[in-house]
Amino acid sequence: MDYKIAVIRGDGIGPEIVNEAVKVMETVGAKYGHSFGFVDVLMGGCATDAVGKSYPDGTAETCKACDAVLLGAVGGPKWGSDKPAEQRPETALLAIRKDLELFTNLRPATMRKGMEDASPLKRETAEKGFDIMMVRELTGGIYFGKRDRYQTEDRGEEATDLMTYSEMEIERIGRQAFELARLRSKKVTSVDKANVLATSRLWREVMHRLAKEYPDVTYEDMLVDNCAMQIVRDPGQFDVVVTENMFGDILSDEASQVTGSIGLLPSASLGAQAPGLYEPIHGSAPDIAGQDKANPMATILSVAMMFRYSFKLAAEADAIENAVDAVLGEGWHTADIAGDPEKLVGCRKMGELIRAHI
Repeated sequence: MDYKIAVIRGDGIGPEIVNEAVKVMETVGAKYGHSFGFVDVLMGGCATDAVGKSYPDGTAETCKACDAVLLGAVGGPKWGSDKPAEQRPETALLAIRKDLELFTNLRPATMRKGMEDASPLKRETAEKGFDIMMVRELTGGIYFGKRDRYQTEDRGEEATDLMTYSEMEIERIGRQAFELARLRSKKVTSVDKANVLATSRLWREVMHRLAKEYPDVTYEDMLVDNCAMQIVRDPGQFDVVVTENMFGDILSDEASQVTGSIGLLPSASLGAQAPGLYEPIHGSAPDIAGQDKANPMATILSVAMMFRYSFKLAAEADAIENAVDAVLGEGWHTADIAGDPEKLVGCRKMGELIRAHI
């Protein structure tokens, strides 16, 4: 099969980690008989430097013409909040998610072999293992609601952010969660704040209706504060966790930390039809850019998600994930992961080791 992939190398360590991910794709292609064509797309701070805005005209159209999008990382202090909105990399991220209609964000958080000592969890908890799929609604809620700032007579200035969700938005993200659960351990935990928020009460009503359509999937509700506690206490109890935008933003970061390194965490942003966007969850780390210190594993694992969810190539995805696990099991690590100093390697060598196992 032939696949066309839009490649956004981005800023900081982005080009380095994407280079290793592209080499992994080529290795998989050679082994399994696939051909990959890569289309470089300019986006992020590097685009601001080149053309004056972080999201150049035509970016969405180029991406839509491809089968999937691979993103390294964008951003950095050089293009901070003092810059106009069109020059900030974060603006580009929101724009591409909107233009590609990517309403589902998938963030797996897995305790990988050999990472137990790196996890902040108690050893006995880490050793039990866990494999959580965080499903975050990506285009609604308070991040996209109406905003206002106004002066009051006696309290100074006030600001408001409106959290809004429709039945349609809740149903489509909920259905994604149930369908994913059917491919995994058949359990969905829906996270809300229904004891306080009207949006959460609507969320819970819609999720309960959906649960009746999936009698083969175990379903539970959980308040967001309790979920934050349970991820630390017993992450192994979770399979698929689905929640709204802001809660998902916070909980997925918490889940990433209990794995032992944010450098191991991939993600996928998916829509109904548009090409999926695959990226590591870590930032651009400009302080180590160009020094061959970056961990490419999250980007490489994002490629595995691309193969699994966009291309339906399960064997190829398994090959990548098994290779990463094998390298970690042998004790090889980058600087973000604690381990034997004699097995400390850089970005390029880590990519080489993973390709060798594939």
